[in-house]
Amino acid sequence: MSLTIRPAQDCLWDCVSLGEVMIRLDPGDVPTRVARHFQVWEGGGEYNVSRGLRRCFGKRTTVVTAIVDNEIGRLLEDLILQGGVDMRHVQWVDFDGVGKRARNGLNFTERGYGARAAKGCSDRGHTATSLLQPGQVDWQQIFETEGARWLHTGGIVAGLGEQTPDVVLEAMQAAHASGTIVSYDLNYRPSLWEDHGGKARAQEVNRELAHHVDVMIGNEEDFSAALGYPIEGVGDDLMHLDPTAFGAMIQRVTADYPNLQGVGTTLRGVRSASRNDWGAVLWADGSLYEATHRPNLEIFDRVGGGDSFASGLIYGLLEGKTPQECVEYGAAHGALAMTTPGDTTMATLADVERVVKGGAARVTR
Repeated sequence: MSLTIRPAQDCLWDCVSLGEVMIRLDPGDVPTRVARHFQVWEGGGEYNVSRGLRRCFGKRTTVVTAIVDNEIGRLLEDLILQGGVDMRHVQWVDFDGVGKRARNGLNFTERGYGARAAKGCSDRGHTATSLLQPGQVDWQQIFETEGARWLHTGGIVAGLGEQTPDVVLEAMQAAHASGTIVSYDLNYRPSLWEDHGGKARAQEVNRELAHHVDVMIGNEEDFSAALGYPIEGVGDDLMHLDPTAFGAMIQRVTADYPNLQGVGTTLRGVRSASRNDWGAVLWADGSLYEATHRPNLEIFDRVGGGDSFASGLIYGLLEGKTPQECVEYGAAHGALAMTTPGDTTMATLADVERVVKGGAARVTR
């Protein structure tokens, strides 16, 4: 790809993520409404990418977010530090005792099984990150003084509050002023936009931010819902998406946004909560590259598969790999992330490269 990426030796960070990090409460094998205990993880669409780049791929990453300074916030800190993501750019917010001024978000997510679909229930209103304001983050310190090769952000943080799209735009402009590549995951979440403009507002925001993106990422639904580009010949049933049809849609997107140098997307066919067809494509340099298709992939926890695709793709781009290699790394990492619990990866680079090379799942001794 024709991306001009800053040299690693000139930058403190390989990737900076801007987004919210929440506590994920996982009820395990049962639905949330009948659960009696929960496993605790951390997660957030934008953060997950930096964590994957750090833990799986060994890159230097930091997160820009806001956390209320209470026991829940310090639990988040402990989880983030275990993931190896630097926290020096976290905006710590004083706790008022009950969370009237700001709070930390909770995300109850059940994995689903068979005919029982995965289901999320977010409790994230009035969170510290949703209250971030333009001018609050010292972007010059991050991109100029420290130096960053890549900024990753997305439609989740853009949908958190009335002013958060301005924070995202501010970050993108500061990144580009310093020669930093910007990726954006559309990550459309209807619940985030319900209270302020719905899908129409989401498309308005994303269409404006798209002018400032180098690499756009999304899943098979995001480009239609978040940008307003329907996939011709495909209705609500997304089980058998044709990469060729999706490629035609990407051509329309890139014609409207010539600033885009790459567009990556996952292609998922949902047979059940436990078995998905899994694939991915990358548009780059005027061509479409398709990853190895993995039909009937066994799923343990589907949440975070798209974020792990993004981190694998970005790793390939940072390493100067070919577009075909980049999309293969992304698809393999996403597939592996869905074999373990939680939003974030537990895979290693060796695991990813084994899958990229077509390695089987036989026991390794």
